[in-house]
Amino acid sequence: MGIKVLKPGLMTTVQDAGRKGYQNLGVSPSGAMDLFSYTLANLAAGNFNDEAALEITLIGPRLLFEKDIIFSFFGAETEAKLNGSNIQCGKPIAAKKGDVLSFGRMKAGCRTYLAFHGGILVPRQMGSRSTYLKAGFGGLDGRTLEKNDVLPLRQTFCIFSRIWSLSPSLASYLHQDKIRVMPGRQSEWFSSDAIKQFSEQEFTISANSDRMGYRLKGPSLAKAREIEMITEPVSFGTVQVPADGNPIILMAERQTTGGYPKIAQVLSADLPILAQKKPGEKIRFAPASLAEAQLAHLEQVKSIRSLTKIMKEKWQKEVHIDEEN
Repeated sequence: MGIKVLKPGLMTTVQDAGRKGYQNLGVSPSGAMDLFSYTLANLAAGNFNDEAALEITLIGPRLLFEKDIIFSFFGAETEAKLNGSNIQCGKPIAAKKGDVLSFGRMKAGCRTYLAFHGGILVPRQMGSRSTYLKAGFGGLDGRTLEKNDVLPLRQTFCIFSRIWSLSPSLASYLHQDKIRVMPGRQSEWFSSDAIKQFSEQEFTISANSDRMGYRLKGPSLAKAREIEMITEPVSFGTVQVPADGNPIILMAERQTTGGYPKIAQVLSADLPILAQKKPGEKIRFAPASLAEAQLAHLEQVKSIRSLTKIMKEKWQKEVHIDEEN
């Protein structure tokens, strides 16, 4: 017993921090598209070990609690209701058996993360509970949620001496459209005009974008020379340019290798911005140096570590927890 799916939403999957250590076998890490929001949802729910949560995309689900549970959500701006009453993101919320939680459309941003204290207890596969949709495994039977699915949860009863919430300013990146990039391994293959277009013009995220990759519409990027390249490893945020000149940004459920020239690599600190962009929205690329990328990464890591310390202290000092093992 845990939560029963009354309505699944447009695309709701079980995700954690990803399946690490198997890319050499051709297995995508998968995992949360926006690791920042995923982490904050877990912290607010009292989870400090990358517990599995729900990644909710564009239109949210309607869920029935079959046991008492503490939950939290964070990410895209959306209307969430517990038994018909509005609830706030970024704070621990107690639900009782029989309560109904519902989410509307994502207003700003594309994805929100719903975390439960103790996590979603689907089986681990290759060290992760993340859903790998393309391969059909992980999560709940390797697929999106469907009506009448039941997700197993650890029963939790908490008494709070004081209620708190994460600052809404932590989600300010939802409204940013500038994506910082470093030069890709084959950036010198592209003409000077293509490099200028890439850094100065807008690109639109196309409708056929998904967890595997974002296909962009904009100026066609011409190569200065045609060279047949050998397939090589890629990563989250790699920007490839196929023969038609329209860039593709590889996302969480990417393939592990790619054979198209890579014009750029998105900074890891800006991947949450990118992950929250909807089809039809526009983005701009801004050149960045390796030093800038390293500094941005360190700042994000420090921010998460600081928040983790604060939330741990709050849960230790201000919450009494009785839970089912």
